[in-house]
Amino acid sequence: MRFVREQIEPLSWDQLRTLGSRDGWLVETAEVLRSGFGGVAYSVALRGGLDARTDALAALRALDLVGDDGPAGTGIVAFGTLPFDRTAPGQLDVPRYVVTQDKQGRAWRTSLEGADQFATLFEGETAPTQETQSLRSLTYQPTPDEYAHNVALAVEILRRKEIDKVVLARAVLGSVPDALDGAAIAQRLRRREPICTIYSLPTTGGRRYVGASPELLLRREGATVTCNPLAGTIALPPNEAPDDYQRWLLGSTKNLHEHGLLVDDLVSQLSMSYDDIRADPNPTIVTFRTVAHLGTWVTGRCSDADAAPDALELLRQLHPTAAVGGIPRNEAYELIVRLEQHDRGHYAGPVGWIDAQGDGEWWIGIRGVIIRSTQFEAWAGAGIVSESDPIAERQETKDKLAVVLSSVLVDPV
Repeated sequence: MRFVREQIEPLSWDQLRTLGSRDGWLVETAEVLRSGFGGVAYSVALRGGLDARTDALAALRALDLVGDDGPAGTGIVAFGTLPFDRTAPGQLDVPRYVVTQDKQGRAWRTSLEGADQFATLFEGETAPTQETQSLRSLTYQPTPDEYAHNVALAVEILRRKEIDKVVLARAVLGSVPDALDGAAIAQRLRRREPICTIYSLPTTGGRRYVGASPELLLRREGATVTCNPLAGTIALPPNEAPDDYQRWLLGSTKNLHEHGLLVDDLVSQLSMSYDDIRADPNPTIVTFRTVAHLGTWVTGRCSDADAAPDALELLRQLHPTAAVGGIPRNEAYELIVRLEQHDRGHYAGPVGWIDAQGDGEWWIGIRGVIIRSTQFEAWAGAGIVSESDPIAERQETKDKLAVVLSSVLVDPV
């Protein structure tokens, strides 16, 4: 199977977003947009999930690429949204067409050789016009009171020092009158969360996961990996200056403790593969439209470039981080399964891409909504440590859910 890469004139950013987010694959940062469309050209099954080693990268490298030179992520690119459960099957898809375009006006198109529908697809896609809708039905899993009770149970376990941290999540499942348009949701999220990464990717059963992730799980560029873990959160009231809230977050013992656990665990995991690891000495504030987080940049470098793990191997090492799982990983996962009692599916799993050279970018699949026709599902979680207050953690998840649901509903619950 052969693909052709060409450097092209820049295309409409909005049209590329629409094409990828409605029926294709979209991963859009503030600087680079990757849009795949035209259907699947090639798929790699991860039958054993991230826990099973596969020849996925070898399969991508076996595909033939000809044409113009280009940077990482412009040739043969496989997109994926993987389940939270490391043992659950996943899939990586190489679209028939992939366009990578950056803010500097550079653009590359990679097409399956012989594919001739690009112009028709690109010019024929209608712009999203769907507005947010009224709610038809809504179910909480678990209920708000049950969630607070679960947090209280977890705090007792944490105080006994059985685990250091666990992230507990809750979901809302609902429906609206009209079939949901992933392109309209992606467009609203791009406008509201300009520094987040917008993603829209097909999952199983005809569903689509659309969201605005604030958290870079990993960026692999040759011998270097970059991560930006976030933990510690405060809601920002509308129409008020955030300065006082940000200062409070920087001085919050509970939030600094939670964040420190995450960074220390991430550095420990990276040290298995990288001999030069550097982390910011202190967290900084990362501010979004309605919430702010503590964030730290972590970089790892491998002196032997040939020994550097590829992006998929890094996912095996890092996922789930303490930002969405807990510490220790296995014990926290067992507690999540016991207390949540609902499969997270693709929530908090990795979303992103990998190319045939092993480079790639993956974000944590949060702040998103899973849609199918008129049905939707959204999740939000909170990091629980021994100092956590059940009511405050429930409110944090409510604030996070409101951000997500505002891209779907007229009046978020």
